[in-house]
Amino acid sequence: MEEEQKGFKITDKRGIFESGEGTDPDKGCTQEEETCEQKGEEEVFTGVLNFSTFILSLTTSALVSLGELPDPLSKEKAANLPLAQQTISIIEILKEKTAGNLTEDEDRLMSTVLYDLRMKYVQAARN
Repeated sequence: MEEEQKGFKITDKRGIFESGEGTDPDKGCTQEEETCEQKGEEEVFTGVLNFSTFILSLTTSALVSLGELPDPLSKEKAANLPLAQQTISIIEILKEKTAGNLTEDEDRLMSTVLYDLRMKYVQAARN
Protein backbone atom coordinates (compact mmCIF):
# COMPACT_ATOMS: atom_id res chain seq x y z
CA MET A 1 0.00 0.00 0.00
CA GLU A 2 1.29 3.39 -0.92
CA GLU A 3 0.88 6.14 1.61
CA GLU A 4 -0.13 9.52 0.29
CA GLN A 5 2.74 11.90 0.90
CA LYS A 6 2.38 15.61 1.05
CA GLY A 7 5.04 17.27 -1.01
CA PHE A 8 6.82 20.49 -0.41
CA LYS A 9 8.84 22.78 -2.57
CA ILE A 10 12.31 24.02 -1.69
CA THR A 11 13.25 27.37 -3.13
CA ASP A 12 16.90 28.39 -3.18
CA LYS A 13 16.85 32.10 -2.41
CA ARG A 14 20.62 32.45 -2.41
CA GLY A 15 20.60 32.79 -6.18
CA ILE A 16 22.29 29.45 -6.87
CA PHE A 17 20.14 26.80 -8.45
CA GLU A 18 20.60 23.17 -9.40
CA SER A 19 22.05 24.18 -12.74
CA GLY A 20 24.79 26.08 -10.89
CA GLU A 21 23.75 29.36 -12.41
CA GLY A 22 23.01 32.43 -10.34
CA THR A 23 20.05 34.70 -10.86
CA ASP A 24 20.29 36.95 -13.84
CA PRO A 25 19.09 40.46 -12.96
CA ASP A 26 18.26 41.09 -16.65
CA LYS A 27 15.76 38.22 -16.79
CA GLY A 28 12.15 39.02 -16.08
CA CYS A 29 10.12 37.37 -13.35
CA THR A 30 7.65 34.63 -14.11
CA GLN A 31 4.40 34.15 -12.26
CA GLU A 32 5.82 31.16 -10.39
CA GLU A 33 8.78 33.17 -9.17
CA GLU A 34 8.68 35.94 -6.65
CA THR A 35 8.06 39.47 -7.87
CA CYS A 36 10.93 41.54 -9.22
CA GLU A 37 10.56 43.90 -6.26
CA GLN A 38 11.02 41.02 -3.82
CA LYS A 39 14.06 39.85 -5.76
CA GLY A 40 15.56 43.33 -5.55
CA GLU A 41 15.00 43.47 -1.79
CA GLU A 42 16.64 40.06 -1.34
CA GLU A 43 19.64 41.15 -3.36
CA VAL A 44 20.12 44.09 -1.01
CA PHE A 45 20.22 41.76 1.99
CA THR A 46 22.59 39.21 0.48
CA GLY A 47 25.59 41.49 1.07
CA VAL A 48 28.23 40.84 3.67
CA LEU A 49 27.11 41.58 7.20
CA ASN A 50 29.86 43.06 9.33
CA PHE A 51 29.97 45.04 12.56
CA SER A 52 29.54 48.40 10.82
CA THR A 53 26.46 47.30 8.87
CA PHE A 54 25.02 45.85 12.07
CA ILE A 55 25.49 49.20 13.85
CA LEU A 56 24.00 51.04 10.89
CA SER A 57 21.01 48.70 11.00
CA LEU A 58 20.46 49.51 14.68
CA THR A 59 20.88 53.20 13.87
CA THR A 60 18.19 52.98 11.20
CA SER A 61 15.87 51.29 13.68
CA ALA A 62 16.50 54.08 16.18
CA LEU A 63 15.82 56.74 13.53
CA VAL A 64 12.51 55.08 12.67
CA SER A 65 11.63 55.01 16.37
CA LEU A 66 12.52 58.69 16.68
CA GLY A 67 10.19 59.54 13.80
CA GLU A 68 13.08 60.69 11.61
CA LEU A 69 12.46 58.00 9.00
CA PRO A 70 9.15 56.43 7.90
CA ASP A 71 8.24 53.00 9.22
CA PRO A 72 8.99 50.47 6.45
CA LEU A 73 5.58 48.81 6.85
CA SER A 74 3.19 51.71 7.37
CA LYS A 75 5.29 54.26 5.42
CA GLU A 76 4.42 56.81 8.12
CA LYS A 77 6.67 58.70 10.50
CA ALA A 78 5.76 58.08 14.13
CA ALA A 79 7.89 58.55 17.24
CA ASN A 80 8.24 55.78 19.82
CA LEU A 81 10.67 57.30 22.31
CA PRO A 82 10.93 54.32 24.70
CA LEU A 83 11.90 52.06 21.79
CA ALA A 84 14.36 54.66 20.50
CA GLN A 85 15.92 54.95 23.95
CA GLN A 86 16.24 51.16 24.17
CA THR A 87 17.94 50.94 20.77
CA ILE A 88 20.36 53.74 21.67
CA SER A 89 21.14 51.92 24.93
CA ILE A 90 21.88 48.73 22.98
CA ILE A 91 24.39 50.62 20.83
CA GLU A 92 25.95 52.10 24.01
CA ILE A 93 26.27 48.62 25.52
CA LEU A 94 27.90 47.34 22.34
CA LYS A 95 30.36 50.24 22.42
CA GLU A 96 31.30 49.45 26.03
CA LYS A 97 31.61 45.70 25.47
CA THR A 98 33.67 46.02 22.29
CA ALA A 99 36.06 48.70 23.61
CA GLY A 100 39.58 47.89 22.51
CA ASN A 101 38.40 45.37 19.91
CA LEU A 102 37.19 47.77 17.24
CA THR A 103 39.04 49.21 14.30
CA GLU A 104 39.54 52.97 14.27
CA ASP A 105 36.75 53.35 11.68
CA GLU A 106 34.32 51.20 13.68
CA ASP A 107 35.06 53.15 16.86
CA ARG A 108 34.56 56.47 15.05
CA LEU A 109 31.30 55.17 13.56
CA MET A 110 30.01 54.14 17.00
CA SER A 111 30.90 57.50 18.55
CA THR A 112 29.36 59.49 15.70
CA VAL A 113 26.20 57.40 15.60
CA LEU A 114 25.71 57.62 19.37
CA TYR A 115 26.24 61.39 19.40
CA ASP A 116 23.80 61.95 16.54
CA LEU A 117 21.15 59.64 17.99
CA ARG A 118 21.41 61.21 21.44
CA MET A 119 20.97 64.71 19.98
CA LYS A 120 17.97 63.58 17.91
CA TYR A 121 16.48 61.86 20.98
CA VAL A 122 16.78 65.06 23.06
CA GLN A 123 15.19 67.06 20.25
CA ALA A 124 12.33 64.55 19.86
CA ALA A 125 11.75 64.43 23.63
CA ARG A 126 11.34 68.22 23.75
CA ASN A 127 8.57 68.20 21.13
